[in-house]
Amino acid sequence: MKVHILDDWFDTLRTLPSFSRLSGHDVTVWTNHTEDVEVLAERLQEAEALVLFRERTPITEALLTRLPHLKLISQRSVYPHVDVAACTANNVLLCSNMHSGTPSIAASELTFALILAAARQIPQQMASLRAGHWQMGVGQTLAGRRLGLYGYGRIAKQVATYAEAFGMKLWWWASEEGRARAAAEGAELAPSRAAFFAESDFLSLHVRLKPATRGIITAEDLLSMKASASFINTSRSGLVAPGALQAALAAGRPGRLALDVFDTEPMTDADDPLVNHPAVIATPHIGYVTEDELDMQFSDIYDQINAYAAQAPIHMINPEVWDAS
Repeated sequence: MKVHILDDWFDTLRTLPSFSRLSGHDVTVWTNHTEDVEVLAERLQEAEALVLFRERTPITEALLTRLPHLKLISQRSVYPHVDVAACTANNVLLCSNMHSGTPSIAASELTFALILAAARQIPQQMASLRAGHWQMGVGQTLAGRRLGLYGYGRIAKQVATYAEAFGMKLWWWASEEGRARAAAEGAELAPSRAAFFAESDFLSLHVRLKPATRGIITAEDLLSMKASASFINTSRSGLVAPGALQAALAAGRPGRLALDVFDTEPMTDADDPLVNHPAVIATPHIGYVTEDELDMQFSDIYDQINAYAAQAPIHMINPEVWDAS
């Protein structure tokens, strides 16, 4: 098949062991990002299979109608960036491994790295040292402090294992269903949502973005946190209500934000006030961007392509396309 891979910014995929799974296919890798439909349509004119690098490029009806040879879109995890109805209307099969039993080690590790960075003011201390000012403040020890984990899923549970190793006190908040699962497994729940925000020293968000969870974290939630607390978001920016982060920074509650996700991605505005705020630790959505994680994820993606080529597709999101063929 003629396979096109989008958005491999550092041309990493061909260096990983999993890439060998595409031997026998005609592979084109695009390393420069564009969302211009005209440009994408020209690039992908001959594509039979399209590989998506997470959610970096939206796949819209306007694009799909311009790709006459496209038969398959292969990716991993959630797909809010893909117009599934338009895929079906254009006879394009979407395959995505939802990996319900596999934790993202890379995202979990980055989450805890941001917790540590917030506690010890690592970026700010580095900036102070480089400016010739030596220490700029006093950090916090994690042992004995309370970490609140919002969302009772794979990544949060992995973060919890790191927190326990550091001697942190853990409690949880989640949807009603998530809280029921947590209680059944013996996890400590906060007595209320209000207490969860008000009493956590560190609060990390681990919820999937969907219509029901968009804006689930409000300005009132953040403003109820302690001035000494930190809020960490490595999930999705849209989970936080518009303007809530700015309100929190203006009020100094919580005292620190550690963010790996933004409303606009890629975030390339060097003067963005959120990224440049002294109370913000910001990383450019690197939660899943490690060689190990990418090799594992793209192994699944390439397997989907090979299964399709063998007339036995797997992980079908719109199987009616295959049934109709």
